[in-house]
Amino acid sequence: MNLEELNPQIETVIINSQLDLDSKLYAICELLEKHVNHYDWVGFYFKNGNKEELKLGPYVGEPTDHTIIPFGKGICGQVAVSNENFVVPDVSAQDNYIACSITVKAEIVVPIFVNGENIGQIDIDSKTPDPFTKADERFLEFICEKVSGLL
Repeated sequence: MNLEELNPQIETVIINSQLDLDSKLYAICELLEKHVNHYDWVGFYFKNGNKEELKLGPYVGEPTDHTIIPFGKGICGQVAVSNENFVVPDVSAQDNYIACSITVKAEIVVPIFVNGENIGQIDIDSKTPDPFTKADERFLEFICEKVSGLL
């Protein structure tokens, strides 16, 4: 299934009035992990109140100890500071990478903005080396834009 084919399913989750915010985010994670072969861990991190750190939200994949990530630390922490997408084709080549699992080979993180402020991000880990394309970035930007409308 190509990524754009998932857009209507993402829209359906977003507008589902039967689900609360966390349930919608979890459903998005499940949808991505199930339908995109190279998405092995899918989760959301959000700014933790007024603290300079991210707090783990809904996710699908192996459990992680990284429930709190300081700004600037790891790929997610760097995106919290840079406000830009970060695509990592090979996590072993990154000095500031926080290893979640030895099986993770690549990562992509895309920020979520509300009123111009970076309030969170979607984080995808892959066991496949260098799997992410511009299509992944555009797709995840679409999701982040839809999620920002919920916040």
